[in-house]
Amino acid sequence: MTTPRQRVAIITGAGSAAGIGFAAARLLGAGGSPVVITSTTDRIFERVAELRAAGVRAEGVVADLTHPADAATVVGCASDSFGGVDILVNNAGMTSVSGSYASGAVDTLSLDAWNASLDRNLTTSFLMIRAVADLMQVAGYGRIVNVSSVSGPVAAYAGDVGYHAAKAGVVGLTRATAIDMAAAGITVNAVAPGWIDTASASDYERVLGAATPVGRSGTADEVAHAIGFLAGEGASYITGQLITVDGANSISEARGR
Repeated sequence: MTTPRQRVAIITGAGSAAGIGFAAARLLGAGGSPVVITSTTDRIFERVAELRAAGVRAEGVVADLTHPADAATVVGCASDSFGGVDILVNNAGMTSVSGSYASGAVDTLSLDAWNASLDRNLTTSFLMIRAVADLMQVAGYGRIVNVSSVSGPVAAYAGDVGYHAAKAGVVGLTRATAIDMAAAGITVNAVAPGWIDTASASDYERVLGAATPVGRSGTADEVAHAIGFLAGEGASYITGQLITVDGANSISEARGR
């Protein structure tokens, strides 16, 4: 009898040791999944070494996922190294507020900056889904989890129209893809983190986290557990959905106390 292989996971945007992507890779890897992780810099190989030291079968790829060829390279690495792709976590993107990229309101943001924000925060997910689609459809199984944000789909603040539009677009992509791929046994869902205390969080963001009903910012591990649930075998009848991970901040009417 042939022993079935473990579910293979790709997690993009996992270069930061304190980020959501790496937390998801640790969680899925601890559950037995071989993982392929990506970032835009060589620091991804430091994360691979940490995973391997913890007993996780891991490979890393330096990739700019705004380019279709790089997305194909990542998927090829998973297929060649581990025999396929069963789980895709689309976490690649640029953080809002504290990120070092051009932001602006609708009357000040340049078209180039608008396009760059959509490319980083939306097109990356589209290209990765497209790159895994055939493999998952042939296998008749897949779990795709897109990391969106509270900013855009659920709420907004002033001065960052590109990021908000892109992250709202991730939810639209999630729902449309869920419909397109449902008959093939593939689920597509999204998580919307709120104020999460990662390495890129600013002091201002931590103040906002402390003002949530829970009274603190969330952690990358808490978001990873939501991702892990949606990526699991048991989430087979959940698709096209958005899970908000924000300590009830987006539903609180009483603010400023």
